[in-house]
Amino acid sequence: MISRVISATPYGFSGQIIEVEGDMSKGLPSLQIVGMGNKAIDESRDRVRSAIKNSSLDFPKGKIIINLAPAELPKDGSHFDLPIALSILCISGALNQSDVSNAVFAGELALDGSLRPIRSAIITVEVAKNQKIKSVYVPAQNAKQAALVTGIDVFPVENLKSLFLHLKKEKIIKPIDRSSIKNVSHNHKNAPTIDDIYGQEQAKRAIQIAVAGRHNILLSGPPGSGKTMLAKSLKNLLPALSEDEIVEVTKLHSLGEHTIINNPIVDRPFRSPHHTASRASIIGGGSKVQPGEISLAHRGVLFLDELLEYPRTVLESLRQPLEDHEITVSRANGKFNFPANFLLVATMNPCPCGFLGDPEKTCICSQNQILNYQKRLSGPLLDRIDLTVSVSRVPHEKLLNNKMSTKSQQEAFLSEIYKAYSIQRDRYKCSYKYNNDISSNSVDKITSISESAKIFLMNAAKKLDLSTRSYFKVIKVSRTIADLEGSASIEVPHIAESLQYRKINIG
Repeated sequence: MISRVISATPYGFSGQIIEVEGDMSKGLPSLQIVGMGNKAIDESRDRVRSAIKNSSLDFPKGKIIINLAPAELPKDGSHFDLPIALSILCISGALNQSDVSNAVFAGELALDGSLRPIRSAIITVEVAKNQKIKSVYVPAQNAKQAALVTGIDVFPVENLKSLFLHLKKEKIIKPIDRSSIKNVSHNHKNAPTIDDIYGQEQAKRAIQIAVAGRHNILLSGPPGSGKTMLAKSLKNLLPALSEDEIVEVTKLHSLGEHTIINNPIVDRPFRSPHHTASRASIIGGGSKVQPGEISLAHRGVLFLDELLEYPRTVLESLRQPLEDHEITVSRANGKFNFPANFLLVATMNPCPCGFLGDPEKTCICSQNQILNYQKRLSGPLLDRIDLTVSVSRVPHEKLLNNKMSTKSQQEAFLSEIYKAYSIQRDRYKCSYKYNNDISSNSVDKITSISESAKIFLMNAAKKLDLSTRSYFKVIKVSRTIADLEGSASIEVPHIAESLQYRKINIG
């Protein structure tokens, strides 16, 4: 008799059903696993054998072959331990084939038969739901993450013996109760707020606009002017993730993190890779294709501190994701698509020494050094940044101001941002679509621009020689400014404020 147990494996951002087939024949006792499994799967032979014996179950004596189908798909991970063990128990007669039908199993076995958490449990459940399979069995530590996918029964399994008794209907495991799960936010509590920053009113306003419409922003200024603090204050202005967004973000982080994610990711990501990070770590890829920082920042923020210190190849590779909000990683064994809809927040110095245009310190860089430094940021990439702000240093006498913060500006910003979110949600009939996401050919259909604003914009576009992309970005930013003010149409002041953010004032 050939046994069949269903499992699943991640494949890019989605997943693939895997059939674990088992067969036993006469011969010397052995266990062979075929189907393009990696080293971790090959080593599962010893884990499975010990787990079955230490669970007070009999390991059959015979020549056992386990096949992971489809055979041409490379497979990776220790989550096949559990379905392999169940397949062996089926061919030994301890379980019937009907006991494991219409269910998906995944889990890593310890030598004593207990289940250890696995990566991407949420993808396993999602694949099962897409295949209209009713039940999924995962390690108990992964149950909260797996329960994010609704419409399917998720069974938390502690060990192989308890699962065996459940399948034999001797001791039932209850599916997880989703109503008892409370997602608690832990991040951003120590991040600075807008009220913690002295001065910098124009930069604060730009941060507010960037968050409200999901517009990319670049802060330029001398060292110590507060660029990094301004960028980090953005964390506390971001809205909460919706239920669909929590599923997306958790899936990506379960694929990309080096540590196993057991619980859902409920906070918007704020990724800040160092400028020495490799191109593959930023974009995605590697020998085992994984999402990069731009995908781990999906639905959140990608913060690039000291933008011009990043290799030019890394910066130029951001062009397509900034435009398409996704990245395709092509390798010899296939193409893998990952979402990458992030808000880019970057900082830079105006010159190598950092003091070009500073009123107090004199720049010591030559004109040639300044030009070469600024050329690291190409025109096409700069064109994809909606807001560029010059940040000057705060006078020393204001730094020791001990006046207690009343949180009034932070609360006012949040109130206006959520008002803008509500307007955009009603406009686009979607909870996660913002002004920056609308295509250029839809701008005139969605946004309402007064005649005087149109004339003002046309004249400004000719004088400033705006590119087509910049022209539409000015309109999108203007739409966000109008939403913050509760204006139904875009007026001249909205266009004027948007235009001032199109150039970097570096002196």
